[in-house]
Amino acid sequence: MLIVFYVLVGAILLYSIILHELAHAKVAEMMGDSTARMCGRLTLNPIPHLDLFGTLLPILLIIFRSPIVLGWAKPVPINPYNFHDYKKGMIWVSSAGILANLFVAWILAIVVKFLLPNPTTDAMSVLEQALLFGVRINIVLAVFNLLPIPPLDGSRIFSTLLPSKYSQHISRLEPFGFFILILLLQFPPTQMLLVTVIDFVYNLMMLKF
Repeated sequence: MLIVFYVLVGAILLYSIILHELAHAKVAEMMGDSTARMCGRLTLNPIPHLDLFGTLLPILLIIFRSPIVLGWAKPVPINPYNFHDYKKGMIWVSSAGILANLFVAWILAIVVKFLLPNPTTDAMSVLEQALLFGVRINIVLAVFNLLPIPPLDGSRIFSTLLPSKYSQHISRLEPFGFFILILLLQFPPTQMLLVTVIDFVYNLMMLKF
């Protein structure tokens, strides 16, 4: 049953990341930019989306029971100058992946609460645990992407809202963004803040009204 659990978790994680990128691509097209479609990224086929390191890392983190699981796909190519409205387009496209993950988490939570409230077999119990993991990992992806550090979605939203003379400073951090993130995640206050927010959203979604 453990193998089945890991297969289910792997599939949920993979498509959670893909749906995040697919949301960016679809909203970009709605805003007037068809670059992602031309690059073959408006698809549920995982192959065009996969980033080798971004796919292997979360699998290793799950196997070694890391408290934080990170993963990513290839960034969706967009040309914001094709948007009907640059600022509006950047905000909606950047927010789309975050909203997609929250929506997936909500759907999975509904399935667990109302379709699997009391699992009676080992198979149903494994499915329930995998779906609960799916709820949490989608919340993790959404909250993590809200951080205003390039190249995360939060940095795009934040820099778009700032005056251009300030947003340029955020853009200059992009080559160092990954290292800044790793450094920040080493600090207990950062970990505590992320875990607190993630737990709050998770508990909110799992409430039974």
